[in-house]
Amino acid sequence: MFNMNQIVGKYDILFITLDTLRYDVAQQLFKAGKTPNLAKVLPPTGWEKRHTPGSFTYAAHHAFFAGFLPTPTTPGIHPRLFAVKFEGSSTTTENTYVFNSDNIVSGLADIGYKTVCIGGVGFFNKLTPLSKVLPNLFQESYWSRELGVTDINSTENQINLAQEILETTPLNKKLFLFINISAFHQPNYFYLDKNKPDKKDTIESHGAALEYVDRQLSKLWDIIKKKNNCTFCILCSDHGTAYGENGYTGHRVSDETVWTVPYFEGMI
Repeated sequence: MFNMNQIVGKYDILFITLDTLRYDVAQQLFKAGKTPNLAKVLPPTGWEKRHTPGSFTYAAHHAFFAGFLPTPTTPGIHPRLFAVKFEGSSTTTENTYVFNSDNIVSGLADIGYKTVCIGGVGFFNKLTPLSKVLPNLFQESYWSRELGVTDINSTENQINLAQEILETTPLNKKLFLFINISAFHQPNYFYLDKNKPDKKDTIESHGAALEYVDRQLSKLWDIIKKKNNCTFCILCSDHGTAYGENGYTGHRVSDETVWTVPYFEGMI
C-alpha cells in the first residue's frame, strides 16, 4: 500500500471510474493485448480483482468519496488509501490520509486542491436534485449529452474536456480530477454494430466499448505527463453488470458479475 501522507498535497490525483466495466471482460481483453493503452499503466499481471462497496453508481460513488474504495477479494482487514474521521475505523492506518471532513473531495479542496468532476452517466447530469448530489461535491463539475451514455464519442469528448482543464490549471495548483467514463453503461451495442436492428447490448459490445475507451486513453496519458512528471492515479469500475448470467440482467443485484470489479492504483 502507498503511504498517502507522502502523496496527498504533493501530487495531482486522477480518479477515473470506468462505469459498469466488468472485471472478467477487462482482464480478458488485457491478456489478449486488446487494451494497449491501459497496459501502459497497469502491472504485467493486469487488473487487480476487487469487490465494490455498491452495486450501482450512486451507492458506489458515495462510498468512494467517503474513502471506501473497492476492497481486495482476499480475506482480512484491508487498509484504505483515504479516510474521513470516523470513530472505530479498523481500516485506517498510519499510511492512510485522513480528512477532517465528511468526504474526500471537500477534504482535498480544504488543503488547496482544485477539485473537478467530468460527469458521464445520469447520476452526474445535474438535471434533477438527485443527479446534482455527486457533482456538487466538487468546486467545478461538467456534464453534457456529448459526455453521456447515448453519445458514441463520449469518452473522446470527456478526454478533450480533461485536456482543457489540465492545460488551464496552473502548474503550482494541485488538481484532483475525477472522470466518470460512461461508455460501458447501456446502451453500448453501437460500439460493436451501430446499425444493429434490435439495439441489444451484449457482453461482446461491452468488450467493444472497452476497446473504444482504451483508444482514447493514449491522449490522456500524454497530456498528464506533459503537465506533471508523476500523478497518482486510481482506475476502477464502480460495479459490473450482468448479461443473463444466473438469470440476471443489468446491475443493482447481488451477483458476481456485478460485485467484482477491476482496480488499479499507482503513479503514472
